[in-house]
Amino acid sequence: MTAVDVLIVGGGLTGCATAWHLAERGASVMLVEAGELNGGASGQNAGSLHFQIERRFLENGPALAEQASRVLALNRLAIQDWRALDQQFGPAMEIVMHGGLMVAESDAEVALLERKAAREAEFGVPTQLLDGAGVAAIAPYLSPGIRAATWLADEGHANPRTITRLLAARAIESGAEVRSHTQLSDIGRSAIGFQVTLASGEGREQVRADRVLLATGAATMRTGVLFNLHLPVFPAGLTMTATERTAPMIGHLVQHVGRRLSMKQAESGNILIGGGWASRLQRGDIGFDLSRPATIDPEALRANLKAAADTVPGVAALNIIRSWTGIVALTADQLPLVGAVSRLPGLYVAAGGSGFTLGPTFARLLAAEMAGERGGDGELALFSPDRFDHLNGFMG
Repeated sequence: MTAVDVLIVGGGLTGCATAWHLAERGASVMLVEAGELNGGASGQNAGSLHFQIERRFLENGPALAEQASRVLALNRLAIQDWRALDQQFGPAMEIVMHGGLMVAESDAEVALLERKAAREAEFGVPTQLLDGAGVAAIAPYLSPGIRAATWLADEGHANPRTITRLLAARAIESGAEVRSHTQLSDIGRSAIGFQVTLASGEGREQVRADRVLLATGAATMRTGVLFNLHLPVFPAGLTMTATERTAPMIGHLVQHVGRRLSMKQAESGNILIGGGWASRLQRGDIGFDLSRPATIDPEALRANLKAAADTVPGVAALNIIRSWTGIVALTADQLPLVGAVSRLPGLYVAAGGSGFTLGPTFARLLAAEMAGERGGDGELALFSPDRFDHLNGFMG
């Protein structure tokens, strides 16, 4: 039987980054991925690095916005972590942090920006509120109908297709074992941790692990069943689009406070368009079938492209070369689910919202906590899985 200090289930950004941090500390680490590394949301998203309060928190009333503003303390750390990755890995990650704008067109949207900027200032996130003239000076490519924006110099984007693979390679170099096409099929408790059964094309294998991290994204609820736990993480399908390559047009991350929209221009010249527009999850015999990609909703796609052209008129002249879908994970309160599961010592979870932007920070803090170092548990307290522990009161 193989024995490891930590078994990580899930080969996305957070899982691979955690494996790297732990292996560098000298821990014996095995990471298993049911499919291909980076095959889930970590590789399917559009790569935004958004550190302002997201629109999805602002559109559902002041209570959720107030709660979400507490994420800003972690956003500050994430800015530092992405800059550190840029220094450590260099150009290969295609990390660009040239600033981001969240724009507004109406009086109500401007007022919402003002409230948002005030909350960000309270938490030390240095956003600036710009009037129309200030916006035009920074981003002349925007529509003249933009009346205001909040500007954050640290926002930007990165290449989601390469980052996770680079982190996995660094984890392997540091001593971690990384396996794809390997599933977690059964769980038992051992004297000091877990005894798990792994299934792959080579058969079944028993592994003993002192600690287990579930970094399985939209499949977290299903994975939790193996541990006799309700982990309330729900799948949501989203749509992204890429235009043909064009000369430099959009120099920043652009979001809209009143419309679902995110835009940025990749190093290759393609403009990437997203912002939370839905795609349709495919149904299985019971529930949604997460093994199949979500399908594009034509109405949502049209609305997304209209929002893009209305905000950056120059985009309307470009050809669309590709639209694709991804399946992300959300919790009931839209906050991530990250940290230790108290009722099952040794088990940790990392899933839910902002997994790309905050993934490196989740990984660093989780690795510190799992290694017994101080410093990770405080920052992650807001996201603790224990906030949903009442769901497991009858699980035994």
